[in-house]
Amino acid sequence: MLKPEGEDGLRSLTDPAFRADVLVGLERRPRAIPARWFYDRRGSELFEAITDLPEYYPTRTETAILETICPTLHDLVGTGRAVVEFGSGSSTKTPVVLRCVEPSAYVPIDISGDFLRESSRALAAQFPDLTVLPFEADFLKPLTLPAAVADRPKLGFFPGSTIGNMTPAMACDLLRAMRSSLGEGAMLLIGMDRIKDPAVLVPAYDDAAGVTAAFNLNLVERINRELDGTMPPAGFRHRAIWNDDRARIEMHLEAVRDIAFTVDGRSFAMAAGETIHTENSHKYGPRDARILLRTGGWTPVAEWTDPDGLFAVYLAEAQAERVAP
Repeated sequence: MLKPEGEDGLRSLTDPAFRADVLVGLERRPRAIPARWFYDRRGSELFEAITDLPEYYPTRTETAILETICPTLHDLVGTGRAVVEFGSGSSTKTPVVLRCVEPSAYVPIDISGDFLRESSRALAAQFPDLTVLPFEADFLKPLTLPAAVADRPKLGFFPGSTIGNMTPAMACDLLRAMRSSLGEGAMLLIGMDRIKDPAVLVPAYDDAAGVTAAFNLNLVERINRELDGTMPPAGFRHRAIWNDDRARIEMHLEAVRDIAFTVDGRSFAMAAGETIHTENSHKYGPRDARILLRTGGWTPVAEWTDPDGLFAVYLAEAQAERVAP
């Protein structure tokens, strides 16, 4: 993803998909912008800060699960696979998995190039004998993995319940794309957040320190910077709500007053209380999670959770591709 770094002539460097998603999202009703555009450099940094918050249980819970299951994971996965991490971020959980499965290579994939390269250098320093191949890409699109791992058996790694940011239909499409990218004989290690009391869920997305609010509002700053926007940051507030009918947390940017602004030369107006829907985080029960994996082309092999049942980690293997008669 190309990001502008100055003022003159740099709007042309903005990712055209970002421009299209923002303009279409602001014009539609209800307004919505895909969550993937949170992750410019500042957004990536803020998300890493979120993972350390006391209210945000997924990161520490998933890490504890991975540490606990390491011997079993080693037996099920074996050694020598190429580990391909989708949306690697800072790769904080990755060392646990790498030590368990002793891979032949590691391919972290992330949309934020600078952040990806920094985290890859740090991880390579921890594992000096491991081939690390950072891959800047949007993993929501079809991928051709680096040639160096083309013929190796692969373990996809998709931690952090990122699958929950997509509608179930989109999640199935992504799982199928992963199945295609990773190839025959691949396995997938994936985290999924569990349905639980909203009193636990909502604070994880609306923390007392306001870090998640800053993460959400950073999207306004990015639009203003990259798309010549005039959205007033003080004109919006962060909202996180539990939608019980759809089993998901929703994040919104809510207009605190009537506002008018421009983006990329187009004019928009929002009434007080109107929102821009910026993220979903779907939660899955055990049965729904297994159905999702099977529909996406993966057969569940093992399932682990923490003692409180807050979070689950699944290991699945690629279903054989059907050959048309």
